[in-house]
Amino acid sequence: MPDEQTKPIQLSDVYKLWVTNPLTQSWITWQKVLWASSPLSRLVPLDAEELWRAFEQLGEDLTARPELLEERTAELLRRYNELSVWTLSRALGQPDPEPVATDKQDKRFQDEAWTNNLIFNTLKQSYLILSNWLVGTANQADGLDPQTRQRVKFYVRQFVDAISPSNFLLTNPAALHETLNSGGENLRRGLEQMLDDMKQGEVSVSGKEHFQIGQNLAISPGQVIFRNELVELIQYSPATEQVYQIPILIIPPWINKFYILDLRPGRSLVEYLVQQGHTVFMISWRNPKPAMQNLVMEDYVRLGPLAAMQVIKAVTGSEKINLLGHCIGGTLVSVLLAYQSAVQDATANTATFLTSLQDFSDVGETAVFVSREWLAEIEKWVHPKGYIDGVEMNAIFKLMRDNDLIWNFVVNNYLLGKTPLDFDLLYWSSDGIRMPRAFHSEYLRNCYIENNLVKPNRIRMFGQGIDLSCIQTPSYVVAGIEDHIVPWRSAHRTRALFSGSTRLILGSGGHIGTTVNPPSAIKGFYYSNDSDTTDSDQWLKTAQRNPGSWWPDWNKWLDTQSGAKVAPPSLGGTAYPPLANAPGTYVVEA
Repeated sequence: MPDEQTKPIQLSDVYKLWVTNPLTQSWITWQKVLWASSPLSRLVPLDAEELWRAFEQLGEDLTARPELLEERTAELLRRYNELSVWTLSRALGQPDPEPVATDKQDKRFQDEAWTNNLIFNTLKQSYLILSNWLVGTANQADGLDPQTRQRVKFYVRQFVDAISPSNFLLTNPAALHETLNSGGENLRRGLEQMLDDMKQGEVSVSGKEHFQIGQNLAISPGQVIFRNELVELIQYSPATEQVYQIPILIIPPWINKFYILDLRPGRSLVEYLVQQGHTVFMISWRNPKPAMQNLVMEDYVRLGPLAAMQVIKAVTGSEKINLLGHCIGGTLVSVLLAYQSAVQDATANTATFLTSLQDFSDVGETAVFVSREWLAEIEKWVHPKGYIDGVEMNAIFKLMRDNDLIWNFVVNNYLLGKTPLDFDLLYWSSDGIRMPRAFHSEYLRNCYIENNLVKPNRIRMFGQGIDLSCIQTPSYVVAGIEDHIVPWRSAHRTRALFSGSTRLILGSGGHIGTTVNPPSAIKGFYYSNDSDTTDSDQWLKTAQRNPGSWWPDWNKWLDTQSGAKVAPPSLGGTAYPPLANAPGTYVVEA
């Protein structure tokens, strides 16, 4: 009887044996322990459990498709073989092109040693081969469901960013050079800065000593003319002899301080608007105390824009108000407009949405952090405190741009021992405020998890069903083509959801760079299109590319919507006397 043919060992079988081996599991557990015991784990919001789970899911997908696993493994071996040949040729003096071209914009490898020194160049090439291979493999994980695949891709990218040789002292030529030159002084300074950062729970991204609210940030002149337990209302001083009859009310996100829209002179949207002849009011949200933990969206609408609009009408005499909502402040404006439509309140004359969402069906990489299970875990540790801290929310947004907002500063602060530059946008981004427990759960559940805002009457406000299709207010919608937080196609969904006329604008920057883009900077570009299409890709295909800032385009649109020119109203009045100079007291409360 002929011998039965032995089945050849498959690569997928080897992988399964390796994964299930107790020694492998012990090694993985040890890696988690090492990370948990590292000081960086208290500063870098990287979840080791989620990271390893992502790799396990990727491995399961590959073993279920042995042909892909063999193809990807062969590709990795081929690239490392090319690296070996290249390294030998380079050592013999042959200047062959690098196996993997280095992106000239990659700040991690700017030091000349990464190119001129054979050891560091080979190290860089080895890393780039591995990182490109891992990311490419995750992108081909088509056997996973869409949500799992997105999470796997996200955490694989987090992993490859974290293991970059530039992040470690012994494999960073600039850090080694600085250590030798300073006799280790850079490491002493770096340790001091790390200890300071551990007290605040995050990596410092801006030199805080360079900024002071009311001194060199948020310095547009004005008065606080109204205050309640949740908001202060700032009225800014006019800069022209006459102003448009219809004023503007700005509603910033309630998890950030308002001065992103009133940065330094020349970079302030408020300054620009008053210079164009607009009367501008700004809501400044209070940093909620634990006692405010039961506040919900109705409270934010009632105590915020509804209260502010009554004050503005009394002070200016205008029955109409132009609204501007930034980020989730724009989401609140959508709820407000739908409510006012339901009660036939025509106060809102126009609405401008800056990088805002109404339809949460596609929230980009933010979806990685949003699920019913995740919300249940969040509620467990938020409940005792009564709020979620701004630092904790900011950590999620930093992970989306971890090389720029985390590892760049780990190297700068701790390895090189340098203090962060005085960059106003980064200072603002680390100056977040808390969100009450009840509102946080309500907002995540209604918007991110159940997407109820686009479902007519699923959300109720003061007894009225919220239906976005009833909104007829003329709207101006700004999105950012590089926005990782509010994908531009989702932002432009406003046109399909509202019934009124909508002008769509697409800026060239990200979530903040699109908003803070003064004409004086003469940088970037934006797309505009007079087409009425609701197809975002078709809109972009026929859009016009315009150089510079979208602010003048918006001002031109506002000009036709803001009434006649009149004498400026007084700052406050008998019923609402000035309470404090701008920027007020809530913006500086801890």
